Amino acid sequence: MPTYTYQEILPDGSPGPQFEVIQAMADPALTKHPHTGKPIRKVIGSPALNTRYSEKANQRALDHKNLTQKGFTQYEKDKLTGRYHKTAGNDPRAPDILDKNDPKIPKI
Repeated sequence: MPTYTYQEILPDGSPGPQFEVIQAMADPALTKHPHTGKPIRKVIGSPALNTRYSEKANQRALDHKNLTQKGFTQYEKDKLTGRYHKTAGNDPRAPDILDKNDPKIPKI
């Protein structure tokens, strides 16, 4: 269940101390402090977003040098010929060019 931040409203209308409450998303927002009964309001904060997987991180992970270092082989399709050319990897068993008409390549 998510944790929500609430803030006490002081008698002069100014913001008071903040506290957190764990409640279901379907529960209505609290209007009174659960212990003191004083008026409170829900504080809207920024969400906790995972920024570990960004566009830049994906580009670094799929970089030809990184793929080769991790032991992967990558091919890119030539739009003119329809053949696949190896762009990353140094496995000697992997051919430099793959042709879909090559009888050695299994049909899927």
